[in-house]
Amino acid sequence: MGIIGWIIIGGLAGWIASKIMNTDAQQGIILNIVVGIIGALLGGFLLGVFGVDMAGSGLIASFLTALVGACILLFVVKAVTKRA
Repeated sequence: MGIIGWIIIGGLAGWIASKIMNTDAQQGIILNIVVGIIGALLGGFLLGVFGVDMAGSGLIASFLTALVGACILLFVVKAVTKRA
């Protein structure tokens, strides 16, 4: 997947994660993309720690990994900054 794919999947995952975590009003499109991409990296890392190999698993699995990672990232940020 190229850089455009990362941006699209990251943007969608970041946006949906911000809706799930109620932080959408605080974020813009750029921050949604950043959260989604970092969430994808975090989700991929965590799956690797648990021994799950996501290489070649497809678009939907990549999106779900990014979404879960973005939700975890937003949860940690909210916990650290004490935003409710």
